[in-house]
Amino acid sequence: MNNIDLLVLGSTLLFIVAYGVWKTRGKQDMQGYLLGDNSLKWGTIGLSVMATQASAITFISTPGQAYESGMGFVQNYFGLPIALLIVSVVFIPIYYKLKVYTAYEYLEKRFDVRVRILGAMLFLIQRGMAAGITIYAPAIILSTILGWNLTLTIVLTGSLVIIYTVSGGTRAVSITQKQQMAVIMGGMFVAFGMVVYYLSDFIGFGDAVDVATALQKTQAVDFDFSFEKRYTFWSGITGGLFLSLSYFGTDQSQVQRYLGGKNIAESRMGLMFNAIFKIPMQFFILFVGVMVYVFYIFYTPPVHFKEVSLEMVRESDRAQELVAFEGAYAQLLEERKSLSLAYATADESEKEQLRMDLLATDRRSEEVRQSVKELIATVDPMIETKDSDYVFLSFILGYLPHGLIGLLIAVILSAAMSSTSGELNALASTTSVDFYQRHVRRAATDDHYVKMSRVLTMIWGFIAISFALLAKNSENLIEAVNIIGSLFYGTILGIFLVAFFLRRVGASAVFYAAIFAELFVLGCHFLTRAGYIELGYLWYNAIGCVLTLVLSWLLSFLGTTKKPG
Repeated sequence: MNNIDLLVLGSTLLFIVAYGVWKTRGKQDMQGYLLGDNSLKWGTIGLSVMATQASAITFISTPGQAYESGMGFVQNYFGLPIALLIVSVVFIPIYYKLKVYTAYEYLEKRFDVRVRILGAMLFLIQRGMAAGITIYAPAIILSTILGWNLTLTIVLTGSLVIIYTVSGGTRAVSITQKQQMAVIMGGMFVAFGMVVYYLSDFIGFGDAVDVATALQKTQAVDFDFSFEKRYTFWSGITGGLFLSLSYFGTDQSQVQRYLGGKNIAESRMGLMFNAIFKIPMQFFILFVGVMVYVFYIFYTPPVHFKEVSLEMVRESDRAQELVAFEGAYAQLLEERKSLSLAYATADESEKEQLRMDLLATDRRSEEVRQSVKELIATVDPMIETKDSDYVFLSFILGYLPHGLIGLLIAVILSAAMSSTSGELNALASTTSVDFYQRHVRRAATDDHYVKMSRVLTMIWGFIAISFALLAKNSENLIEAVNIIGSLFYGTILGIFLVAFFLRRVGASAVFYAAIFAELFVLGCHFLTRAGYIELGYLWYNAIGCVLTLVLSWLLSFLGTTKKPG
């Protein structure tokens, strides 16, 4: 990065923060601070909902996920449109009718204060962890590639978010997220255009897609019924449905976005905007990653994208092994490039054999990359060898012109800010309404609650920054965030579905059923991590939800029932 990049980066981020503070200046009451005075239109709601979900991890990690594994991750979102329809029909009218600030207020009205606290606590635990990761993820990668100090990068990102989230509350979050989404999507289209431009020196766009298909990178749908695979059509349409239904229907970071709408119709239209555009957006981002993979067929990639790990090996007594691997990798890259050019220009009678040769060469090159990862691990067993999160940033820094580099870095930090701001706003709202206002100060003034909400936003901001400073990334970051959500979302969704549809079930039944379901899901996760069972994490959502529903219904026959008042 040079001075032009730093100017573009700094100007973009400062404009977003200043705009959010200026647009929400003036005194606010609780209605204004937490729900934006119910003044938000569907376009703002739609972009805000999308921006809260689309963290920096989406734009750093998703192209890397496609680079490594292809387009299959898009199946994670197949249940999302169905979930948003259900939320629009069932959840939104109930929340508006009861005039709640948080989703968990409804649980006390339907059950009792224990269930409200349980639901709120499950949300605070998983969203607090996720907020730390959404700050940590871009910071660790940016600091590694750009040479920035990690601690300062984390603190800078977190502090910028705290400033405008504290100052303007929900309205500031929603307003700034419109600007952030414009920067984010503009930057992604620019990156895609640059990939296609560079490839045009070798092959056309259609031929590039054919090569990607030959390398099995474009398969977006897998109808395999295996429970061991993380991403299939069936896990996406079922586990993904439960995940999306819980996220959009019960996660305060999303509920708060559409509760700020002018009316039910505006909130519904905002969600329908996401139902229509979310899957295409994710498909496009994954497709960018696939095109980056094809790009690196014709432009030499490093044998490992995390340069600091390679430097560590070069300075060790295993340096010669790395040199040998790099030599073998270079030869395979030349062979892969020649085969790709031949495949792109061959007639149909020749393509099948060329496809098999190309795929075999590509797999051998990946085996060399895996050997390098194992070499890195032998030099330092504690270091993370997964490098897919560094792929897209390496392309940006290595091949984009100055100015555009600053814009794409601004995209990553804007995404981190937009997602984190929504999370902090929701965490503060839940803590203020469901805990402080309910159990600490029940009769204070509106002004007092607004001030406390600002203080709680700052506290959660510092907690998220602290968690980010302590975090260690162990998987592809886009997967890590979804895993954290999947551990809790199923149980939370189960509680709400019991409240909506199982009218005879009382507070005690759902309370104990939810605790058991959550412990069972956590048990499944730890057994999977330990290698005792094989279970894709999307299924955690379905398991937690179904267990909560079934056990609540069974336990309701053992005690008294409490019907909604």
